Amino acid sequence: MSLRRRSSRVPQLLLAASLLGALLAPPAAASSAHRSPSGGTGGTGEGLPLRVATYNIHAGAGMDGAFDLDRQTAELRSLNADVIGLQEVDRHWGSRSEWRDLAGELARRLRMYVSFAPIYSLDPAEPGGPRAEYGVAVLSRHRIVRAENHEITRLSTQDPNPVPAPAPGFGEVVVRVRGLPVHVYVTHLDYRPDPAVRVAQIADTRRIMAEDRGPKILLGDLNAEPAAPELAPLWRELTDADPGAPTFPAQDPVKRIDFVAVSKDRTGVRRAWVPESLASDHRAVVADLLLRRR
Repeated sequence: MSLRRRSSRVPQLLLAASLLGALLAPPAAASSAHRSPSGGTGGTGEGLPLRVATYNIHAGAGMDGAFDLDRQTAELRSLNADVIGLQEVDRHWGSRSEWRDLAGELARRLRMYVSFAPIYSLDPAEPGGPRAEYGVAVLSRHRIVRAENHEITRLSTQDPNPVPAPAPGFGEVVVRVRGLPVHVYVTHLDYRPDPAVRVAQIADTRRIMAEDRGPKILLGDLNAEPAAPELAPLWRELTDADPGAPTFPAQDPVKRIDFVAVSKDRTGVRRAWVPESLASDHRAVVADLLLRRR
């Protein structure tokens, strides 16, 4: 399977798009967020401010293991972020998330645009039903003008005898912030103790991001701590927006495996922090950025 980029342009009049085959979200999802709320993204002499966040939503379940999308909606709303990267997102996946489209529902509730990038897309449980999908997503107050679902090396959790192979689920969107195109990527790296697959994933990530120009923002659960050797190549081009606090597990966290990272040349970090919350088994990372046009 090729690792070449696959892209699908998002029509400017649609508010929710999937990255797999340019599938559109249900009409209700598109009609419910007909305008973007104000996000405080005005220009300044130093640059364009943008608040971003990354959050592993644990398929809608909190630290207590209970599925509660109302609780997670409230947590996401409290972040007041312009762009949010989500991991462990179910879309009609199974009973644990009540077969619901979590990305679409969160977008409607928060009045944001959404782009979903499935890692897995399985045949429906019943003929004519929606596909069972699991992956990552981007929510944005700014219109999504392009979306792609990139393949990176993965070790499948759906195959009883997996081998590392290219698979989708490295999501990218381009949003326009006061006319400035900004590349936002969302990812979820391999969780296994052996870092070999993460080493390959970081190499894939750097190769894909190198093809783009302008401000770049990487949001994700990297399943490794900042000083992990496999992450070291990432810091050649990107700055870690260090919030100075751990993110996992959400209750009494002991390590930081969730990241906001930005391109060194076009993006500055004003501040970053980790809100306290048990709405997921991870805590979010939030960062206030300054985007430079040149």
